[in-house]
Amino acid sequence: MTDTLTREEVRAVAGPIDDVTIAEIIATGATREELARARAWLENDEAMLNEGRHLASGGRVGALVDILAPQDEVEDPRLPDDPGLTEGPGFPDEPG
Repeated sequence: MTDTLTREEVRAVAGPIDDVTIAEIIATGATREELARARAWLENDEAMLNEGRHLASGGRVGALVDILAPQDEVEDPRLPDDPGLTEGPGFPDEPG
């Protein structure tokens, strides 16, 4: 038996994630244990630090945390679906 993660194992540990993210996780060469540690860090990093555990930023667990961490979404305030935008380009009957 090999330590290489399968798609099913990644989903079992990480939950519902997209295929690209699954491929990135598998490409790290991480084990199921490393993926579980990364997930634990994301769910409760303060408790992990209080226990004296430190995240190795250069290791596989750190790479997994980077892959799994939610990315800040930056919204463009000029998009027509912005509730604060009521006139201008992109709206019918409005001058642009």
